[in-house]
Amino acid sequence: MIGQKTIFFTVIFLVAAISVFPVPLEDLVTADNIDRLHSGGGAVYNIKFANSAPELIPADNEFKQAVAGVMSLLSHNIMAETLYLHKKPENFHTSSNNWDNTQKIELLNQLLAISAMEGIQYYSASRGTMRTFFEYSRVIDQPNRKNPLPDPVFSALPASFSLYTRQKDLTFGDNTYLYDFKTARNGIFFVQENLSALTIGIIPAVRRGNLKSVFAVFDCGDTLLIYAVSLTKALSFSSLHERIGASFSNRAEAVINWFTGRADLALSW
Repeated sequence: MIGQKTIFFTVIFLVAAISVFPVPLEDLVTADNIDRLHSGGGAVYNIKFANSAPELIPADNEFKQAVAGVMSLLSHNIMAETLYLHKKPENFHTSSNNWDNTQKIELLNQLLAISAMEGIQYYSASRGTMRTFFEYSRVIDQPNRKNPLPDPVFSALPASFSLYTRQKDLTFGDNTYLYDFKTARNGIFFVQENLSALTIGIIPAVRRGNLKSVFAVFDCGDTLLIYAVSLTKALSFSSLHERIGASFSNRAEAVINWFTGRADLALSW
């Protein structure tokens, strides 16, 4: 769909087009982080204000290579990670020892429902209250034209797929993004990159291309393991770094809650 070259076309990314066994949670997450997930209500967070390596990243070699590729392109000074364990609905349609193509396609289509992100809420750390995340969220044809398009829906798994979006939020304004999707053996991943500068009011915060967020979904039998990391090279207003880091962490949580709600409906029969 998009001719622009990105690192994600040179690394292995999402779900394979064959049925595979799910990955045991213990193969992806350390025992310590499994304990933290269970004691923390299914979620673990990590925010660092330096060019740090991810600490919560699942131990999947293909995915780790993809994230390493992103990190090689960006000397970030803010990193916000979220690791989340979500129990599938009791009546999810596939057996616990097989992640079939139907389930993969359904989950991918839920991730591609960009317009459905419009109006979701997140917790604003600076205001101490819930706030609208995306006031406007649409797939568009090109960043310069911004003509809205329907959300893509697949009936078969694509090897890779990219799209542009226009998404207006109440913190960083009206911006365009590139989303890259691919299908790899053990999970569903995408990357989001800002194609316009992010501002807080009139204050420039993140230049074009200096925000790269990676989102991954892994099948672990009766649960989904979800990981999100935002890598940001923010401008050197140190007083804003903590606010930006907390914002991206809270937004990741909002996107995960949005996705898991839709995933539950898609996987239920």
